[in-house]
Amino acid sequence: MSLSTAIGMVSESLRNLLVAEMSLVPVVPVTILAPDETGGDRRINLFLYKVQENATLRNLDWQVKRGEPSQLVPPPLSLNLSYLMTAYAPNDPQTGNSTAHSILGDAMRVFYENAIIPEDHLIDGLRDAREHVKIVMNTLDLDELSKVWSTFTQPFRLSVLYEVSTVQLDMLSSSERVMAKRVRQVGTPRVEAPFKPPVVEAMEPEGGAAGTVVAFRGTGLAGWKAYVTIMGRMIADGKNIGGDAFQATLPNDLPTGFHEVRVDISHLFRRTFYFEVTT
Repeated sequence: MSLSTAIGMVSESLRNLLVAEMSLVPVVPVTILAPDETGGDRRINLFLYKVQENATLRNLDWQVKRGEPSQLVPPPLSLNLSYLMTAYAPNDPQTGNSTAHSILGDAMRVFYENAIIPEDHLIDGLRDAREHVKIVMNTLDLDELSKVWSTFTQPFRLSVLYEVSTVQLDMLSSSERVMAKRVRQVGTPRVEAPFKPPVVEAMEPEGGAAGTVVAFRGTGLAGWKAYVTIMGRMIADGKNIGGDAFQATLPNDLPTGFHEVRVDISHLFRRTFYFEVTT
């Protein structure tokens, strides 16, 4: 979580990083002041000059609260912070601003080597933040940089601009809401067959004269339709079955011999029988 004081925490964390990682001797003080405020003749200064909402994270949805899965919290305010880094040092009669240039270069090295602020340099309130705090060098044209400096009483000094993201400010707990109850069960908890599959078990009789009425018996036949063909000729076309048996009449012109009888019950069950025409 990030408190509403996270902006100040980021500034302190950037200072911690520079203090710990800059290698110049003697040690260079690090300040967080406006460029026209006095902070010593030899130092590196960070000045937060612009705060903008992060466009990518602007439309986040509500999120589950850490440690409380039944609570929803509104999306945090996600910010990008723009800093002006300026080095200060007394001018040398021969080399001029070279000392300040050395200080600025060492500070830039630190930010380049630590594009994500290491956890041991973060203020306590930022160590459990959802987003890493990233440092990116930002290039602005000379005109925009001059506009930044024109607001101060000090003359322009060589500076570098950095963008730090993403800093998230959480909303107050009063804006939280309880998550809607989750669906515990959808549909039937176990699989059940919606019907007993139809099965034709026997055809009676299996032989006789042409024109014989044959009966088909089985289980689960009631309510389905029967389709019966003999040698390709339809003798029952979608006949409704009222129970576990139904009948069909064989054609009168069947020749003597064995004939193939195919039974189809609503396209769910199929079986082939053989009927012998004897006379």
